[in-house]
Amino acid sequence: MAAASSQLRGARWQLLALLCALRASCFAPRSAPRSAARRSAPRRAAATDEAYDAVIIGSGFGGLCCGALLAHYGQRVVVLESHEHVGGCAHGFRRGAYTLDSGPSLWAGCSVPSTSPLRQVMDAVGAEVDWVTYDGWGVHDLRAGEAFRMSVGPEAFEAVVRQYGDVGQWRRLLAAIEPVVDASMACPPMALRADPLGFLRTALGPYLLPAIASTSVRARAFMPDLLTGPAAALADLADVDDAFVLKWLDYLAFALSGRPADDTVGAAVAYTLGDLHRPGAFLDYPVGGSGAVAEALAASIAKAGSEVRTRAHVAEILVEGNEARGVRLRDGSEVRARRVVSNADIWNTVKLLPARVAPAWRAATERDVAPTPSFVHLWVGFDGADIPADLDVHHTVFNEGFLGDDAAAIDARENMYIISIPSLFDAALSPEGKHVAHCYAAAHEPFEAWEHLDRTSQEYKAKKEAAAEPLWRALEAVVPDIRKRSEMVVVGTPLTHRDFLRRHRGSYGPSGVSGLANGLTPVDGLYTVGDSNFPGIGVPAAAASGILVANALAPLGDHLRLLDAMGADLKAGTAWWGEAAPPNPVAGGRIALGRSEPADTLGRAA
Repeated sequence: MAAASSQLRGARWQLLALLCALRASCFAPRSAPRSAARRSAPRRAAATDEAYDAVIIGSGFGGLCCGALLAHYGQRVVVLESHEHVGGCAHGFRRGAYTLDSGPSLWAGCSVPSTSPLRQVMDAVGAEVDWVTYDGWGVHDLRAGEAFRMSVGPEAFEAVVRQYGDVGQWRRLLAAIEPVVDASMACPPMALRADPLGFLRTALGPYLLPAIASTSVRARAFMPDLLTGPAAALADLADVDDAFVLKWLDYLAFALSGRPADDTVGAAVAYTLGDLHRPGAFLDYPVGGSGAVAEALAASIAKAGSEVRTRAHVAEILVEGNEARGVRLRDGSEVRARRVVSNADIWNTVKLLPARVAPAWRAATERDVAPTPSFVHLWVGFDGADIPADLDVHHTVFNEGFLGDDAAAIDARENMYIISIPSLFDAALSPEGKHVAHCYAAAHEPFEAWEHLDRTSQEYKAKKEAAAEPLWRALEAVVPDIRKRSEMVVVGTPLTHRDFLRRHRGSYGPSGVSGLANGLTPVDGLYTVGDSNFPGIGVPAAAASGILVANALAPLGDHLRLLDAMGADLKAGTAWWGEAAPPNPVAGGRIALGRSEPADTLGRAA
């Protein structure tokens, strides 16, 4: 174990490589209440003293991707999930006859072979999900009384920019970031690994060094600085000062990370801008919801002869000397393993260690790593009578403004809300004639306002109702009479987040990039994956963290054979500027009930 761990030690230099793997193609809200949910294929916890090659704490996408790859490599793995569902912050759950997403609203790069880390893992291990494709979402500014549609592709969004900003600067920005995007996707995510010699063979020599050299020349800037620096530097690269274009950068950054552009890594925003506005661009949604993706990854682990157990709450990481050797569950049983991989957040990971182990790491985590604020969520099942088929599935609503000079900051409390109505794509998510909507406030709800409350108290109930009010107003921008139509209502709070998803202070993850881990720990045989690791928050980042650790724990020969077996899928999407859209994307374009304008129309809301 010490040897395996020492191969990773001192590998902070490889954070750039992981960043180059990031495909910032979806963002994931983090909350879900308890429910008598559908059962996934994974087995429930049972006492065992069997030895495994790896035990993985948590079945978020970082843990599932790591476990699926290790199982594919022939290692014996067990994933232990405290909840009754797999998927962590991206699991699906049921309330009555409705299937609800707790996690990602927006997906991309998943329906076809691509350079998305998640898609590359699914291709590598044979995990299959059906996808729906579409081409945009609505944006609503309630303070300004205006709304427009964000249509993907190189030209459609220009009409919006022309009305609200400087289209010349917009075009200059897209042109300037092209080498940044090319650099960020130069290395297929599956080629990454953390041991230096293996990394040189699989990633650095074949992909990264040539790409960094050529793109630095094209950008007339040192590419690693642009990739790892703040996304706000992209505007400087293109000499952009237009207010609308700068706000759009902030919007994308906040949707991805819960932070503005000056505190979000440049590669994430550059890739997202490029991917949304390339020729043939499109978006994805998984049939069955986000839970279907988690279940497909879990099924691949079981198919390879390993295990995923639900309702298996880890109480302690077992450490002998300075070496992690397994875990102890809350029921007292132990699971022994050669390595431990924690998909818990970084604050909860250090709490699982015995007090004598790595006290300096524990203290530094508590002192230096700040969590983002938390969330409020609203799920509504509602009568679907007269809901048009071309109503857009996704929307962003600004209660306190986006367009005007008097607009609130992008990260102001109770301003930006994200809405998804996935039953417009997948009728099986709701009863016949009904729809289900999910609205959430991304990372701006202070945990301090909730932490003293008892979840069984009337005070808590009243605060939930008050906290949901701005979310109802956001939903009314899309379906004006949704309160009258509603038949099922669930409100999630920061305490929901903390108690059911084991999130420290109900957080979205670490705030900014400075406190992110890199998969390594001071404890031999203990590794970390998930949104507490570089490059941070979101499904693509979490999947990439799982890839890095899994490949580092696999022999180089096994890794090289996997890369050869993936063939064309490994490099799919690298010529992304010229790729065509998939056949038959779902029609959309109506951004609110009562608005019958075509998809490219924008202007004052009805």
